[in-house]
Amino acid sequence: MNICVYCGSSNGNNKKILDLAQKFGRLMTERGHNLVYGGSSLGVMGIIADSVMLNGGEVVGVIPENLFSKEVAHTGITRLITVKDMHQRKSHMAELSDAFVAFPGGFGTMEELFEIITWNQIGLINKPVTVMNIDGFYDSLIRMIDHAVGVGFIKPKNRAIVQTAESLEECLDLCENNQ
Repeated sequence: MNICVYCGSSNGNNKKILDLAQKFGRLMTERGHNLVYGGSSLGVMGIIADSVMLNGGEVVGVIPENLFSKEVAHTGITRLITVKDMHQRKSHMAELSDAFVAFPGGFGTMEELFEIITWNQIGLINKPVTVMNIDGFYDSLIRMIDHAVGVGFIKPKNRAIVQTAESLEECLDLCENNQ
């Protein structure tokens, strides 16, 4: 299975996120999965990619031309694909992936997460989407989504698109069991 991981190209300030990113890469390979991600060598992105490579997995990075130098493209992965822009990046990552996981990250991570949720909602794809809720990182976002359900802007059946994991094992279980 190819798992797309959305995550930050910075380290943030919670070392636990970095440690779990490294462990997630190892666990992915132990369970026979490959990584699809944004192609950076920096931050959480780089840590997960390095871990998958170190543990014998395959890594495909997809990076837009204009971010190639800014995000310091990772040249030590199995395959690095350069695309024209963010739209092509997201589309290509979606085509290559069987499941999606959002680790903590910033605006880019959240934008990619919501776009893939929307693609599931409107039927462009039917692939599992899981947020890895490390130290409650996504608690507020999940409350916002639940509030939108409560006030009638998100249908309960569409709320089910977004799964939440509290452990790495649970995260991979949700990816594997919802194919």
